[in-house]
Amino acid sequence: MGKVEEDNKKLAHEFLDALSSANTEWVDAHYAADMRLWTAGTLPFSGTSTREEALAGMVQILALFPDGIVFSISEMTAEGERVAIEATSRGTTFRGDQYEQQYHFLLRIREGKIVEFREYMDTEYARKILVGDD
Repeated sequence: MGKVEEDNKKLAHEFLDALSSANTEWVDAHYAADMRLWTAGTLPFSGTSTREEALAGMVQILALFPDGIVFSISEMTAEGERVAIEATSRGTTFRGDQYEQQYHFLLRIREGKIVEFREYMDTEYARKILVGDD
């Protein structure tokens, strides 16, 4: 593995740590100006978001998880500017529900900045716990 891949994997670890601690300053500093977030499914927060919308979404995550949500990496693979991550999360919602999710994240990193963040998860589970639709 080359230096670019090693650097990108390190940045991916730091990114998930920043999400876990709701470190918006770190995320703001490491999202490229043209960054795009894409979330799978038909949830209210699914689809493509701009950099600004993605940063605003972090505030919504804090509202959903007042004590935070912790992301843990299971596996990670890097090739060129892409980093593929298998991860889990755990947190308690504002209603007191336990939330444990499985993810596949795909990051595209250019010159030390995240230009693309793709999020795949169990959207029906997210809908049940986070949105409350039956």
